[in-house]
Amino acid sequence: MNDIEIRIKEIDEKIKKIKDFMESSGIDLSGEIESLNLKKNELIKSLNPKSPWEIVQIARQKSRPNYEDYIDGIIDGFIEFHGDRNFRDDAAIVGGIGFIGKFPVTFISHAKGKNIEENVKRNFGSPHPEGYRKALRLMKQAEKFKRPVVCFIDTSGAYCGVGAEERGQGEAIARNLLEMSDLKTPIISVVIGEGGSGGALALGVADRVFMLENAIYSVISPEGCASILLKDAGRASEAANYLKLTSRDLLELKVIDGIIKEPSGGAHNDAALTAKNVKKVLIDTLNELTKISVYDLVEKRYEKIRSIGVFLE
Repeated sequence: MNDIEIRIKEIDEKIKKIKDFMESSGIDLSGEIESLNLKKNELIKSLNPKSPWEIVQIARQKSRPNYEDYIDGIIDGFIEFHGDRNFRDDAAIVGGIGFIGKFPVTFISHAKGKNIEENVKRNFGSPHPEGYRKALRLMKQAEKFKRPVVCFIDTSGAYCGVGAEERGQGEAIARNLLEMSDLKTPIISVVIGEGGSGGALALGVADRVFMLENAIYSVISPEGCASILLKDAGRASEAANYLKLTSRDLLELKVIDGIIKEPSGGAHNDAALTAKNVKKVLIDTLNELTKISVYDLVEKRYEKIRSIGVFLE
């Protein structure tokens, strides 16, 4: 019996005691019983696993914690760095340095806004190639100064406009995959919201990959999958079932290494608690990875990448 089941049992016992007291005393406490029943129903609902499509909706919540919430709740003394030293600064990727506990780290994240103005500035979290080149510049700097790299993933995908393609979007993503696979410093990636296609994977080659409980990570959006394979974008909820995009699916497939618990109903209900949960996992993982030699770290990362997925013959 898990904690939720124990709490449901305790509520049932309270309801029985109140009913017995009502019968013996004649005092009406039906309001108290109604309140307890509401709590019980919420607990029962939390026991039932959400459908993939319901998780997609939670991952896309506009009020879900974004990069700013995690910088405020996790990183001390954060200093942001700008630009790819080639074309321009891409606001869809935020990166810099700071401390997580006792560890100096390089922090890199996809950046989404919480309103229209901020989302326009951040290109709705869809980076141009210069965003990925900025991320790589900061990773190589981290390698030079022996700082661990912490990446937060939250994008529906890389920007697919003509200009982005002309400036080498595919090459920029591929370069990140190549360089991250051999980067001689610890890398931790956390999917905090949406993890879409190569745009997400460009920050996802890591020694440890975690997902928030209600985040998603997939080769394509449910709408895109439904449009291509089911010939009807309106069947996105059905396509979500096929994509295996939930944290539980991906842990089972060994694509990720762990799931970070969210508050009841989703991270948007308590950003501070979510950041606290993420920070604990990061500190524990940094304690583990920083004890491994650079040579062994890179070897283990290579083996991890090669073993991802489940194959059936």
